[in-house]
Amino acid sequence: MRLRVPFVVVEVYGPSMVPTLYEGDRLFVRYGAPVRPGDVVLLRHPLQQDLVVVKRAAERRPGGWWVLGDNGFNATGDSEDYGTVPDELVLAVARLRYRPRRPGQRSVRARVSWAASALRVLRPDPEASSRLRAR
Repeated sequence: MRLRVPFVVVEVYGPSMVPTLYEGDRLFVRYGAPVRPGDVVLLRHPLQQDLVVVKRAAERRPGGWWVLGDNGFNATGDSEDYGTVPDELVLAVARLRYRPRRPGQRSVRARVSWAASALRVLRPDPEASSRLRAR
């Protein structure tokens, strides 16, 4: 009998999803979850399948998902480079973002500010999806 783990934690590297995600953020992802337009997804890079990347599923197209990074200033490594991503390469949907506390956050005010924003539910963002398609 195989036990299914509901969530797995992964760490974000790189700036392609700023301002939604920053380097060092942790994501609670759910493997096998249904993907909706606007979801933040974990996928295998179509041209380099040993690389796992985080992008936003902008829209469903023939052949798979059109995925884009949220950072318009760092728009490399998404569907504008490699086209649609087949369903079998979309691995998981991110459901929560956890932002670890930085070492310099020592004051009470800094800790309260961090606590208020450290954990955030990642819901599908159709507005982001349409904004990204317009690029």
